[in-house]
Amino acid sequence: MTNNVSLPLLGFAAFSGTGKTTLLEALLPKLTEAGLRIGLLKHAHHDFDVDKPGKDSYRLRKAGASQMLISSRNRHALMTETPESEAEFDYLLSRFDQSQLDLLLVEGCKNIAFPKVELHRKALDKPWLYPNDDNIIAVACDEALDTELPQLDLNNIDEIAQFVVAYVDLERIKHDNPPSTQQKSKPAECCDTLSPATMSVTQGQQKILSLVEQQVSTETLSLKQCVGKVLAKDIVSPINVPQYTNSAMDGFAIRSKDIGLASFEIVAEVMAGHAYSGEVKTGQAVKIMTGAPMPADVDTVIMREQANEVDGVVSFTTDNIKAKQNVRSAGEDLASGQAVFTAGTRIQAPELGMMASLGFGQCEVLKPIKVALFSTGDEVLEAGEEQVANTIYDSNRYTLFAQLERMGCDIVDYGILEDNEQVMIDCLEKAASECDMVITSGGVSVGDADYIKLALDKLGSIDFWRINMRPGRPLAFGKINEKPFFGLPGNPVAVMVSFINFVEPALRKMQGEENWQALKVQAIAAENLRSRQGRTEFSRGVYSTNEVGQLVVRTTGKQGSGILRSMSEANCLIEISPAVDTVKEGESVTIIPLQGRL
Repeated sequence: MTNNVSLPLLGFAAFSGTGKTTLLEALLPKLTEAGLRIGLLKHAHHDFDVDKPGKDSYRLRKAGASQMLISSRNRHALMTETPESEAEFDYLLSRFDQSQLDLLLVEGCKNIAFPKVELHRKALDKPWLYPNDDNIIAVACDEALDTELPQLDLNNIDEIAQFVVAYVDLERIKHDNPPSTQQKSKPAECCDTLSPATMSVTQGQQKILSLVEQQVSTETLSLKQCVGKVLAKDIVSPINVPQYTNSAMDGFAIRSKDIGLASFEIVAEVMAGHAYSGEVKTGQAVKIMTGAPMPADVDTVIMREQANEVDGVVSFTTDNIKAKQNVRSAGEDLASGQAVFTAGTRIQAPELGMMASLGFGQCEVLKPIKVALFSTGDEVLEAGEEQVANTIYDSNRYTLFAQLERMGCDIVDYGILEDNEQVMIDCLEKAASECDMVITSGGVSVGDADYIKLALDKLGSIDFWRINMRPGRPLAFGKINEKPFFGLPGNPVAVMVSFINFVEPALRKMQGEENWQALKVQAIAAENLRSRQGRTEFSRGVYSTNEVGQLVVRTTGKQGSGILRSMSEANCLIEISPAVDTVKEGESVTIIPLQGRL
């Protein structure tokens, strides 16, 4: 059951041409006769418009209304424009007034995880859906089928209606008689139930962000030392920008009331950094360069490409001269006293250049977050050492080091710790006393008996989570001496994906960037993308632009959590939501660009 539905939900899934709409058109009267109040969601792969050109509502939508609610005595309808991305399935379901319904039916959405009846017509010669979709609870077809699923006659509407009514009754019984507390406390033990907590990616992010706090220590640095740092205070302009009214291009400055004269006497030439204080009279012009201050009497500039200059006299080759054109007024970009950047802004090239242009030689920034980093295990070798049997080189510490360095953190590397509980306890206590955050990887899966878990159990309040995502399911988070601790998965790719999803947002908040959001955009899948319903899938991908300017994306190939090279080949992560098990080639999918994040 999806998060936004409290009543029975049932879909009818089939390939185009099977007759879903025709079947539903015949089925709905049968269901309403049985006393059911029906809500229906129809998904269309093509564009559509329920409005008619020429109608008032159509005209107002096209004029710019992003939401259009039209109402009459008998009905009302809300039309919402979604040009940037298609609305999520759960959101669409939440639009129904469920208090007035007994059943929600869905036509289409065959790739979404919810109970469905598959419709299959033999003559179409299409593949079956149910072998690859555990959410199909019955099939309605026109041929004999060898399956344990309930089989319905595709051409027998009464039989299908009886099945739907029975399904609603069964769902009501489940809702009214949930398993008892005693029954819930004794589930079959498996990897899903051994974990103390199971949560979505969003829930994990929200929980972590609620438990970390912004750094308060600040320092004042010279401007060149501030790259990548976060402003501790607002930047307010001490001057007007531009400081004085100036020419926006090379040309000739005249009085606007002289527009239309055949020619002008050139009385002066003004270069940038210089000025002309003399009077400019009727029929006179000043030759002026870009950025040079405008003399007091002139207010219009004609670019030199539109001018003919002969023996100190200039005439213009265009009649299209507008008063005050090509002039930048003092304070046009920024007025003295106006806020330029707010506290919490990360200083990059544009911000650095802007502050320099305002005359700032230094600014106050938040001190870098000091992060403790180490690896554990007798089998782990330092890069550059001679490899011996039964050992692996430590890659996770290096990828984490690079990601922390990119974020401007002050990194304290404690190296590789041996498998000794007391050594780990001592290191964790030291790291928590010296640093603002502690990060390690490996040994945090449910069932792991690593020394790091034994040490953590004795030191702080650490939760071992199982996140509904792949890669990166195991995650430990908590505090040691009030300092945030992250225990990331051991697989190389899972470490990087977990850092992007959980550590980076926490670091940005601690660095002062409130409400930071990772960039996510929509792209067209260049291949079929598989996932497992119920979890968020992060595949390594490569996006590009096709011949019509659309973003398209494909995977890097095999997606194993240990294939570290795939992260180097990728320029994005492909994010498939828990409700989707398949993204077909040509359908839209969410991608997270990685430029600047790895």
